[in-house]
Amino acid sequence: MAATPTPRLSELHAMRDQLQTRYAALKAAGLTLNMARGKPASDQLDLPAELMSLPGGADFTAKDGTDCRNYGGLQGLAEARQLFTGVLGVPADQIIIGDNSSLALMHDCVAFGLLKGTCDSQGPWVASQTTFLCPVPGYDRHFAICEEFGIKMINVPLKEDGPDMDVVEKLVASDPTIKGMWCVPKYSNPTGTVYSDQVIERLAAMKTAAPDFRLFWDNAYAVHHLDGKAAEIANIIERCAQHGHPNRAYVFSSTSKITLAGAGLAVFGSSPANVKWLLARMNQRTIGSDKINQLRHVRFLKDEAGLAALMDRHAAILKPKFDKVIEIFQRELGEWGIAHWTLPQGGYFISLDVPAGLAKRVVQLAKEAGIVLTPAGATFPYNKDPEDRNIRIAPSFPDLEEISQAAEGVALCVLLAAAESA
Repeated sequence: MAATPTPRLSELHAMRDQLQTRYAALKAAGLTLNMARGKPASDQLDLPAELMSLPGGADFTAKDGTDCRNYGGLQGLAEARQLFTGVLGVPADQIIIGDNSSLALMHDCVAFGLLKGTCDSQGPWVASQTTFLCPVPGYDRHFAICEEFGIKMINVPLKEDGPDMDVVEKLVASDPTIKGMWCVPKYSNPTGTVYSDQVIERLAAMKTAAPDFRLFWDNAYAVHHLDGKAAEIANIIERCAQHGHPNRAYVFSSTSKITLAGAGLAVFGSSPANVKWLLARMNQRTIGSDKINQLRHVRFLKDEAGLAALMDRHAAILKPKFDKVIEIFQRELGEWGIAHWTLPQGGYFISLDVPAGLAKRVVQLAKEAGIVLTPAGATFPYNKDPEDRNIRIAPSFPDLEEISQAAEGVALCVLLAAAESA
């Protein structure tokens, strides 16, 4: 995070009229900018344009002779699974390929836990007696799954190297209702946090009161670096197995921000027992995912080197946008000591903390000026930020000029909100 100097609230208060004048001009500009979600921009979606013509009318046969136009293949094509062995950290036979949304796989794993229990459960989870740990700030759609099913959520502070493990270890050791924990281990949403090897080791080794406790390991940004080589993290499945908990981690990822967000591949990787368990549940739900799309991705990406080269091209588009937001925040807010923001090395978000009690006001001011941000509180369970200070900034979708306008507008809203409260 950028260093935060001593707050200068009294000076801001004295500038209130001046800030209101600037804000009136911002509103008069008639902006319509959206930084609410981490959507790929159109020029990113253009990168895999070749996918639209693949695999070709006569190309529908997988390596093993499978006619990809037909039913079957619940686990996914072998060559498609091989593409993601490095991303998930497991061999191809421990990978399942789904359709475009890894969130759907996460949802299903929670739902199947409630309906059937896991392969380590005595019976189905009971929603009213099930709790998930939620590192915060975190991903709103994770929390929405729990809320949909009536699963209790407990906030866990997210530190610079991952979740506060003193808190996590104490909770899971004493409470058998804690069945799961959401984790975005690399370039976390929204902070950009990368879990340290020490944190991952503790997550793998910790004693849990629930024998069927699961880490929902959402490695959505596994290859999404912004500058140079992607960060490396410890292999959670290997570490769990080493500590005698081979079934602890469900690992998820997808190509949603690699190829086409609405037409990618979702992937699940875990222990042999967990893969067998999920396939048995899926067998009643589907006859198989879209194998033509899997073949299309194999033809386009080819191998891990092809995937890495594509991600370098994504980074070249994204990094200037992130740099611009950070540059403007530093220029407009840095001297005032009222806000701080993360400096992510990958992923899709910047986490902005404003003075306590003002996040909702900042988001409201921005909206009235034509700048749509993620709702304040969205990065916490039940949409309740206890301090009302965190705002998720998503720089990916607008172009660079729009990013500049939006970042300057957000910075002005932060200053005005602080001046109003001083």
